[in-house]
Amino acid sequence: MTVDLVYAYAVLRRTPEADAAVASLRGIAGEPVHLVDPATTTSPLAFAVGHVPAADYDEAPLEAHLHDLDWLESTVRSHHAVVAALVASGAAVLPLRLATVYPDEISARRALDTRRGYFLSLLDRLTGHVELGVKIYATPDITPPEPGTATPPDPATGLGVGRAYLSIRRRRQRRNEEAWRTVAQAAARLTETAAALSVDRVAHTPERGSLAGSAPGTNVGNDAYLVPRDRVDAFRTGLLAAAQGVPGLRVKVTGPWAPYSFALQPEPDEEPAA
Repeated sequence: MTVDLVYAYAVLRRTPEADAAVASLRGIAGEPVHLVDPATTTSPLAFAVGHVPAADYDEAPLEAHLHDLDWLESTVRSHHAVVAALVASGAAVLPLRLATVYPDEISARRALDTRRGYFLSLLDRLTGHVELGVKIYATPDITPPEPGTATPPDPATGLGVGRAYLSIRRRRQRRNEEAWRTVAQAAARLTETAAALSVDRVAHTPERGSLAGSAPGTNVGNDAYLVPRDRVDAFRTGLLAAAQGVPGLRVKVTGPWAPYSFALQPEPDEEPAA
């Protein structure tokens, strides 16, 4: 099987610890992972890369694979495992997006040269920091009101059974809307608390449908926070304490992770060519 493409997992500073971390790593195709340096500049930067088969990772087969959910899930897990091992070594890591592929190591080295200043500035910013995820849920007995469904006034009392039933439904709807407003305000206060305990925030789209899994409630907040590594426990404790006792609200803190949400990607005209 031909292995003639270079798959890049992350950018990091080359250190003895990073070299030791990749020594036993295997990548998405079971290939050994190693570090490559810039082509021409003297720099501590390195790509963590592996050689992968063009039959799977060239442009056309890769496009087909990305529509195969089983393949995609397996690849995401393997990609993340490499990044997580590098983070565990203590290195500041910029995770690259899934399927960052170069034609050869020369192209990868040139990319490190081209983006040297950009990568170094990001690494300086992210050194000593990790990503924490915060998901905020409205509990199952509170659902968001449908757009444009303002509660009409109650009909006069003493009417028939049909109108009495409508009156009960409208009163329930009003109570639901009031409860939802209370939860939304509490969620906004929690977001402010999390922002105060972190150095940066990226707001992701709340999860809906199958993405939400079996978690009880409606996901109303799905954000990532950049937190100093030595303040992870304080962030988690502070946020959960702020959420405690708030009716209709549940909070889940995940991580720490590599800072995926804060590791920006190359500009379109500087992206690798598969």
